[in-house]
Amino acid sequence: MQRAVSMVAHLGLRLKVLPSALGRPLSCAKDVLRRTPLYDFHLAHGGKMVAFAGWSLPVQYRDSHVDSHLHTRRHCSLFDVSHMLQTKILGCDRVKLMESLVVGDIAELRPNQGMLSLFTNEAGGILDDLIVTSTSEGYLYVVSNAGCWDKDLALMQGKVRELQNMGSDVSLEVVDNALLALQGPTAAQVLQAGVADDLRKLPFMTSAVMEVFGVSGCRVTRCGYTGEDGVEISVPAAGAVHLATALLENPEVKLAGLAARDSLRLEAGLCLYGSDIDEHTTPVEGSLSWTLGKRRRTAMDFPGASVIVPQLKGKVQRRRVGLMCEGAPMRAHSPILNTEGTVIGTVTSGCPSPCLKKNVAMGYVPCEYSRPGTPLLVEVPRTWTVAGLLSDLLPSLLDRFIFLP
Repeated sequence: MQRAVSMVAHLGLRLKVLPSALGRPLSCAKDVLRRTPLYDFHLAHGGKMVAFAGWSLPVQYRDSHVDSHLHTRRHCSLFDVSHMLQTKILGCDRVKLMESLVVGDIAELRPNQGMLSLFTNEAGGILDDLIVTSTSEGYLYVVSNAGCWDKDLALMQGKVRELQNMGSDVSLEVVDNALLALQGPTAAQVLQAGVADDLRKLPFMTSAVMEVFGVSGCRVTRCGYTGEDGVEISVPAAGAVHLATALLENPEVKLAGLAARDSLRLEAGLCLYGSDIDEHTTPVEGSLSWTLGKRRRTAMDFPGASVIVPQLKGKVQRRRVGLMCEGAPMRAHSPILNTEGTVIGTVTSGCPSPCLKKNVAMGYVPCEYSRPGTPLLVEVPRTWTVAGLLSDLLPSLLDRFIFLP
């Protein structure tokens, strides 16, 4: 089991929370929402559907959000993430294309190995985070965020046309598959019953095409965004309901929705694009320097390298940090203050942690306030609460997390 230390685990700051009278109205999507191949399946299983990134997706099922969260940590849960953009980059110059857009060393990937990387712009900002897998079938398999679907697709298609006009051998296909994420400590055990391949030979961030519970042509990748062991299964749309039904026949598996997915990823210290990182955040500011390939840093041949690389040795103005407190939960947009009461930053994501029984969050503060244990204040509705330290996380809990390196 491959692990790396979570941002939440080592950037804990000691907080107080301050009262605020400010509230935020909820907005409703008016556009026609797209549906995944599992839409009717969700309704039949009690899914409460909401609008998310232009799609109608289940926020939770009959179980509460907290029950779903804890079930994922103790057993395993099935998430429908078919809203994610899946693409294939084909041709002899596929690596050249991808490395012209992302910060990672795609050329170093072994067959069927993947990595988390970032699309960046010339100002060093993060356009999106994505997973790139170099497949043994001779193409790059790319999964990126639904909220950036149009932007990411236009970016990649534009670069394809540019390279094709220069005589390069490269093309792009959108993969019209469903995508299911089976996440939790028993996920591999559950999946093993439906595949002939030995999943012990499929380590973290590797991928293989196999038949899964009778559905052929599935790409199984050992990854996920919950902090747990698990897989993401790209399955032909016609077989998605069959596969989901087969997985649910195991009592270890329950359905989980967007609410649990968000609290699980935040509890594990994983970013949500558009909240914790965006076009105005560099990888260094976002505590994502580890995504920068060593060769790419030296060559400085990725978008925004002239801004990003100097930040590795210099001093950036702000950094993403993990926060934890007791009492009222911290929420996105809550002001972060120093102990003198001066606003110095903002919370980007926050929620109560069902496992830790405390409130976790992440946000941005100036570098001089980013040292673990630094006392800070956060303004939240109604009350003050003395905070604890994220370094107090139970080792037994951390040992079960699968964090991206």
